[in-house]
Amino acid sequence: MKNIAIKEHHLYNKAYQKGNRYVGQYVCIYVMRDYSAKRLMLENPQKKYVNRIGLTVSKKLGGAVIRNRAKRIIREGFYSVSRLRPIKTGNLIVIAARSGAVGKKTADIEKELYSAFEYLKMFDCKKPELDKQEL
Repeated sequence: MKNIAIKEHHLYNKAYQKGNRYVGQYVCIYVMRDYSAKRLMLENPQKKYVNRIGLTVSKKLGGAVIRNRAKRIIREGFYSVSRLRPIKTGNLIVIAARSGAVGKKTADIEKELYSAFEYLKMFDCKKPELDKQEL
């Protein structure tokens, strides 16, 4: 499912002020119901609800190279978590990097995002059953 980027500054502010929040060691996640989800669903060719995703990385973390690397790692962690278990659609999701995210691997960020979405009850279905052979 394709996600749409949040482009309006006021949507970031709404998510920060009114959204549900998870603060972890590497990232902070703000989730809020998207009030424009119906309009976006009608514009979508597949006629499905979509999430709008926003990533923020402060200049306090470092230069442009470090900030872009942090964004790439967070983005990949989000995509891998959404491949594991489907995430509820029709939401504004803002992921803000914290200083602990600098120099971390994708697997570390992925674990934290998974626990964050579990805490925020963002997964669509129950946990997938693992076969005994996989353990």
